[in-house]
Amino acid sequence: MTDHALLLVNLGSPASTSVADVRRYLNQFLMDPYVIDVPWPVRRLIVSLILIKRPEQSAHAYASIWWDEGSPLVVLSKRLQQAMVNEWKHGPVELAMRYGEPSIETVLTRLAAQGIKKVTLAPLYPQFADSTVTTVIEEAKRVVRDKKLNFDFSLLKPFFNQQEYLDALVASVRPHLQQNYDHLLLSFHGLPERHITKLDPTGNHCFKSGNCCETASPEVLAVCYRAQCMRSSAEFAKLMGIPDGKWSVSFQSRLGRAKWIEPYTEPHLAELAAKGVKKLLVMCPAFVADCIETLEEIGDRGAEQFREAGGEELVLIPCLNDDPNWAKALNTLCEKAPAMVV
Repeated sequence: MTDHALLLVNLGSPASTSVADVRRYLNQFLMDPYVIDVPWPVRRLIVSLILIKRPEQSAHAYASIWWDEGSPLVVLSKRLQQAMVNEWKHGPVELAMRYGEPSIETVLTRLAAQGIKKVTLAPLYPQFADSTVTTVIEEAKRVVRDKKLNFDFSLLKPFFNQQEYLDALVASVRPHLQQNYDHLLLSFHGLPERHITKLDPTGNHCFKSGNCCETASPEVLAVCYRAQCMRSSAEFAKLMGIPDGKWSVSFQSRLGRAKWIEPYTEPHLAELAAKGVKKLLVMCPAFVADCIETLEEIGDRGAEQFREAGGEELVLIPCLNDDPNWAKALNTLCEKAPAMVV
């Protein structure tokens, strides 16, 4: 049976480190209404202002972590794709990027031309957010509608609490925790608080108490990114046997003046150094592939911030990338993916 494709989807990357390519990428990314969720005229104004200085700054950051083969995120995603070819027995394994190339439209159009009738859509995000998972689903639906394609879709749901994912994460991180260290920080990508509150099905739970994530009902947990991050972290620490107090959670990559989910990674790094943490390990479980947010924001800038605050060493633990255990776990999760209505 070779007519059931697996389509892995990651965020994407600029085509190169040139300012023009970075500007093009940032414009596509930030103009997504699921990323900056304000009316189009306001979004256009905000993004135009961001694009005055940000592309040059980001181009410099990308250049500092760029590999000979290209963008680390794209290269690592392609390696995972290759690893999945050996796992997925139902048909071709394809890779698309939500922003940049290869686009979801390009890949779905090609699969249709090959006569593929069934596609398992696999957004490579452990936790749910509109700005990651929903935008992938909606883009796939748009392509099907605009191109008049005919697919039966299955959808890989967020897998933050799935045992296969957690076991793969533990196996991947365990060797790095054999070294002596003072503290482990799990740094997740941040989101504006309003992205969380607008999805709260009760309308009265998120951010209403200091422990709202710990007391989230199943219906709230299903759509609350912060609660899912907290749940992933607690489950991981429990499986690894890391005692309370030796690990913590923070949220990075804040953009703009809106209130984002806390605690923020940057001040948290300084707080840990001030408490006497000398050797800090950092992992980034919102990402399955290393990228600018892990390699540059944490591995370079974060390490510098930590040292300036009095810490001695920050060690970045790699993401799952193309780890064989992760490929096996991902295949199992994709095999179980339920049907998606288009």
